[in-house]
Amino acid sequence: MRRFAAPATAFAAGAVAVLGFAPLNVFVLPIASLAVLAWLGNRAATPRSAALLGYAFGFGLFVFGIRWIYVALHVYGAMPAVLAATATAVFAAFLALYPAAALYAAKRFAPQFWWIAFPACWALSEWLRGWIFTGFPWLTIGYSQVPWSPLAGFAPLLGVFGVSLTVGLVAAGIAAAIEGFRTARWKRAAGSVVALVLIGAALSFVPWTRPIGPPLDVTLVQGNVAQELKFREDKLLMTLVNFEELVSRTRSPLVILPETALPLLLNEVPEPYLQRLADHARENGGDLLVGVFENDPPGSDRFFNSVVSIGSSPRQIYRKHHLVPFGEFIPFKVLLGPVINGWLHIPLSDQTRGDARQKPLAVAGQKVAVNICYEDVFGEEIIRQLPEATLLANVTNDAWYGDSWASEQHLQASQMRALETGRPMLRATNTGVTAAIDHRGHVLASLPEFQADVLTVRLEGRAGATPYVHLGNFPFAALALTLALIARQRSGRHRAVTA
Repeated sequence: MRRFAAPATAFAAGAVAVLGFAPLNVFVLPIASLAVLAWLGNRAATPRSAALLGYAFGFGLFVFGIRWIYVALHVYGAMPAVLAATATAVFAAFLALYPAAALYAAKRFAPQFWWIAFPACWALSEWLRGWIFTGFPWLTIGYSQVPWSPLAGFAPLLGVFGVSLTVGLVAAGIAAAIEGFRTARWKRAAGSVVALVLIGAALSFVPWTRPIGPPLDVTLVQGNVAQELKFREDKLLMTLVNFEELVSRTRSPLVILPETALPLLLNEVPEPYLQRLADHARENGGDLLVGVFENDPPGSDRFFNSVVSIGSSPRQIYRKHHLVPFGEFIPFKVLLGPVINGWLHIPLSDQTRGDARQKPLAVAGQKVAVNICYEDVFGEEIIRQLPEATLLANVTNDAWYGDSWASEQHLQASQMRALETGRPMLRATNTGVTAAIDHRGHVLASLPEFQADVLTVRLEGRAGATPYVHLGNFPFAALALTLALIARQRSGRHRAVTA
């Protein structure tokens, strides 16, 4: 039984780390969990045993942290319960390979300098997870630090993966201090922890961007259309009436509706209906952004998940670029298409990508960098519209995940994007969490979930650029690789001296 004690402890630490993310936001728990993993990994006898610890931690983190995938597959995708549960567990098992690889690499190549190698390899593995197979950076440890942790101050410099690196360094420092408590080494380790925390806290006071233009009133619309009703033809009129009534209550120059608020193709939306929405936006002296599908050209099989502006400004369109595998496009379509379509029943699940580089929408005197749903978990893609954009806007439909933690975790990703870019983030969602986030990542106001309502806030656009906007993930990757190489080199010298 003793040989299972360390993997079981690692699994429990991974599960506990989930509590550090939204909605509980106990940001010290992921730090403590990683400290436990660092301590266990340092004591592992071989790279293989270290990899097992990383795998156990990762499986605990993901199997509890992404349970909402089961809801999307079974409740709303109509996949049989057993298959949905199996698919969710298999996906968690796959994601756990990344922390397993991180611990294996640290133990294999730099065991004598584990306390440096571990955080570097951990953060690099998260970065790789963020782009391999189109990427799944959900539950990247750095997100857990937004907005209250002093380590969040590193986000405008190094992005979310850089925050993960600092979390790993702090966790390794804590573990090293405990491991070497009876020696002089613990003071150096404790000193490095204190230094990182103080630097992060100091960075949080740096004014990376500045206000531009007068304050603007913005209204975010939450329609609260149940997912099981959203695409039913007999409920279409109810949905259209619902959104028109909510829009009629707004008085702001900028009004934002959720992703696919109008569950039709743009060319199928009745022209008088669009005209009434546009007239109301013009009466408010501005514009309305509405989520809707497009078929371009009409009658073709090219479907786009889009945001369209209507009102005072010329019509502009943003088309979603980063599509969700299996939900919005089918990988290896020739092989998997018939199987997936037989299991899942998701409307318009084979969409076309928008251009990778699109301009911000010039509406209501602002330049709005729009992103749709899942796109806001990819920081390096968000900055493509910066520094030109003055505001960020995310439209989403998290009704797919029911009453789970997914919507709160998604909100936390938006908070990180606001902090990385020094821009307010406006979130208009179908069922929640609809919120306005300031340029420091703090929620200014939000609506209760599963309630049809509008949220009006006053805020300022921002100009200027953070280091992350200029350089993206390059500084983080360079720093993490440098630390890993230093650990590798010094570990090699140590072996040579002791041989």
